Formats: sequence, structure tokens, C-alpha cells
Amino acid sequence: MSDRERSGPESADVTLAVIAGGKGERLGGVAKGLLEVGGRTVLERVLELGRRCGDVLLVTNEPGPYARFHLRTVEDVVKGRGAPGGVHAALVGARTEWVLAVACDMPFVSEAAVRVLLEARGPEVDAVCFTVGGRVEPLLALYRRALSDEWGEALKKEEPSLRALLARCRTKLLPEEALRAVDAELRAVVSVNTPEDLERHGVARPPGTPGTNIPSPPGRGTG
Repeated sequence: MSDRERSGPESADVTLAVIAGGKGERLGGVAKGLLEVGGRTVLERVLELGRRCGDVLLVTNEPGPYARFHLRTVEDVVKGRGAPGGVHAALVGARTEWVLAVACDMPFVSEAAVRVLLEARGPEVDAVCFTVGGRVEPLLALYRRALSDEWGEALKKEEPSLRALLARCRTKLLPEEALRAVDAELRAVVSVNTPEDLERHGVARPPGTPGTNIPSPPGRGTG
């Protein structure tokens, strides 16, 4: 057993929460976590981040497509609130002080980008997010679990965006340059939502779903 295995995960106080909301309607209704890059699902790629975390959970109201991954799964507590509801569900379901929220349609999130977020935490901070192109990136971000009660009440009363919720707490916004320092092309915040995104980023639909007859780029199989 290695020293790392004896001491536990590097970030034992962090839960990786994969936010698998949305129905992928613009992609024919495919579960977006099952999209593939180089023959591996996006979910598998995101789950690699969990090796450094104390726990992993999947947030989805439709767990069936992901059953083969045998993940602890939670559903939205406040229904019909989209991504804010998904992050809130992760906060409620977490067993650790911090939650690393990552959308299931972000194939290129790297450990280096996550490390920048983790190193920006502090006792005076409730959330840590990157800003890219002047916009907050709330689905590659860290949240303190203690936000769950306040955010839950807000979601019951209204339909705030994640950015509006972040404005209510002690949020540390990291400049785009902080991400570029470890990810020059900002691939960590790429999300795949449309057929054009699939082609642009070399992402494929799962075998057997509508659109999989689109030729794959040279050298890539469908498995």
C-alpha cells in the first residue's frame, strides 16, 4: 500500500458531484454523460476527478441510463429548478464540507483546473468559481455544503439562476487568467449541447442512438 493510499484521498473533505441534469433534447434525447470521447464516456472522464475526493455522487432525476456505473445517486430536492436545483441536491446529499460540482457534459475538465479551485478555498469563502469571457462558470465550481439550507429556501420561493445564488454568498471569483495558466485553451469549461458541439470537439453519441451514423474522425472507433 502506498503512502497516499494509507493517508486517504488528497481532498477527503470534498465530494465530487456530477450534475447530470437536462434531457439532451438538442442531441436527440441522449443522456449527455454517455457521450463519448475516444471511446470513453464523458461520465467516465469526469469520474477520474473523484480519485482525489472523499466521496462521489451523481445528481440526476433519471438514473436509469447511468445504472451500470453503480454510483450513489440523488435527485433534485426542489423540482423544476434546472442547474440550480441540481447543485442544491448535491449540497443536500453531500457528506463532506465541500462539493465540487461538474456538469456531465464537460468532457475536458482536468485535475489541474480543479486544483486551482481547491487552492482558492479559505475560511472566508463559501464558493469558488472561474470567470471566463466575463461570465461566471458555476458548473465547474466549489461550494460549501452549508449553503444548502439558504439556497433551498430561495429555490422554493423563486427560480434564481446559479449566478444569482452565488451573489448571495461569499463567492471567490477567479479570473480567466487563473484557468488559462493551467489550461491555455480553456477546454475545462467546454460543454457539449448541440450537434455542432459534437463535431467541433470530437465527441460522439453512444452507439445505437440517433445520429451515430455520422462518420467518426479518422482513427477513432465507435466503442
